[in-house]
Amino acid sequence: MTEPTKAQRRVLEFIQGEMQAGRPAPTLREIAGRFGFAGHRAAAGHLAALKRKGFIATDAGKARSLRITSPLHKLRGRIMDIPLFGTIPAGFAQDKEQGAEGCVSVDVESLGFKPTRNTFALRVTGESMIGKHILDGDIVVLEHGPEPRHGDTVAALIDGETGNPISKPKIPSIPTCSRRRN
Repeated sequence: MTEPTKAQRRVLEFIQGEMQAGRPAPTLREIAGRFGFAGHRAAAGHLAALKRKGFIATDAGKARSLRITSPLHKLRGRIMDIPLFGTIPAGFAQDKEQGAEGCVSVDVESLGFKPTRNTFALRVTGESMIGKHILDGDIVVLEHGPEPRHGDTVAALIDGETGNPISKPKIPSIPTCSRRRN
């Protein structure tokens, strides 16, 4: 990958700054205005060079589809945001209803199963699952679904209390996480 020129680097840093501030990708006119270019064609030329060098990507025909790319992007698997619902005790049950408190970004290939809208995560408290290599503070990714198979480790509700015996999990409806593009 060829390094960007000083002017291209400044344009790239401006784009990154706008997107990190939560604003949409700047338009050609906004880039031209920021750097005092006479017209938007100069901005388009810088963007074309950055795209050719692999620093940015766009979706053809879509306004403000500009996004920053990483040289490591090709090595990265598909990432999915999974809702994190709170904690689950490893051991004794606890009577506690929990709502989503955030999301966990996970490489789909590392899960061992294909995530669906019924996939969720919980933070483990306690140490009774050490034999299964699940430690206090770990985040476990679970799938609400059909009857568990022999050997599955599941989270379960027993008489309204959460715990970890081998049983069918009963989890409330699972909200989706919004994903912010970087």
